[in-house]
Amino acid sequence: MVSVVVPVHNEERSVAQLAAELERALADVGAWEAIFVDDGSTDGTFAALTRLHAERDNVRVVRLRRNFGKAAALAAGFEHALGDVVVTIDGDLQDDPDEIPRLLAKLDEGFDLVCGWKTQRRDPLVRRLLSRLFNLVASRLAGTRLHDMNCGLKAARAEAVRGLALYGELHRFIPVLAHFDGYGVAELPVRHRPRPHGRSRYGPERYLRTFFDLMTVSFMGRYRYRPLHLFGTLGLLLGAVGTAVLAYLTVLKLGGQPIGHRPLLTLGILLVVVGLQFFSLGLMGELLTSHHQERARTRDGKPAHVDEILS
Repeated sequence: MVSVVVPVHNEERSVAQLAAELERALADVGAWEAIFVDDGSTDGTFAALTRLHAERDNVRVVRLRRNFGKAAALAAGFEHALGDVVVTIDGDLQDDPDEIPRLLAKLDEGFDLVCGWKTQRRDPLVRRLLSRLFNLVASRLAGTRLHDMNCGLKAARAEAVRGLALYGELHRFIPVLAHFDGYGVAELPVRHRPRPHGRSRYGPERYLRTFFDLMTVSFMGRYRYRPLHLFGTLGLLLGAVGTAVLAYLTVLKLGGQPIGHRPLLTLGILLVVVGLQFFSLGLMGELLTSHHQERARTRDGKPAHVDEILS
């Protein structure tokens, strides 16, 4: 079964057309459902979704109390999805539902998540340039070579996305989060259409907030289970520089030169102290990580990171 999760916010004029396009695109897929998540819309979106729910047996609606953002909407949709495969698509009609069967076919090649790549974006020039810069930086920092990390059109096995802790702007990094959890990620070029109704709510300021979330994702992916590798390295580096500075001042002192008035003395002591603090922070992180691992929940009777057991 395929679950299509559609986060919507003030898309009253789009949801009926999108539902009809999904019906046509998924006619040969078999069993499927559409889960529309109303992220605190203030127009008639929920009323339109209520009519769709009454008209179609495979349309379900989740309504959030207020506008929590796309990440929270997707998380709610993943939680309520019943399918073995979960597809995400934006509700503004820019993503083409006819691309979904191609994503599902790519998924059958052995991947766990397939991300769409809008090779020809139908967006304003400024947004295209900002998006290209964001994807370039994000792919380098996260270590996941994708051209369009934030494409709303994705297909994934349910276990790859269900349980993801999505908040803030982390929905942009679903492929990265899945990659860090050991799932196979692929990319497929998809068509992108002009926005027929309304206007985009994404401004340049969101890319700044997203950059901080990118740093969080990158840090958690690389050092979540080995914090001492980061903080310990920084601590040893700072401590070594500080020790070298103090050793140099010691030689000067033994040579009869006064060092009490030298700012270098303060710098050397500061570097050693800060280095010890970083190293201690890394050790504390290792203790917390070890404690968390001991209490880690199991999934389907096996450790969380184990994919399959043959016995």
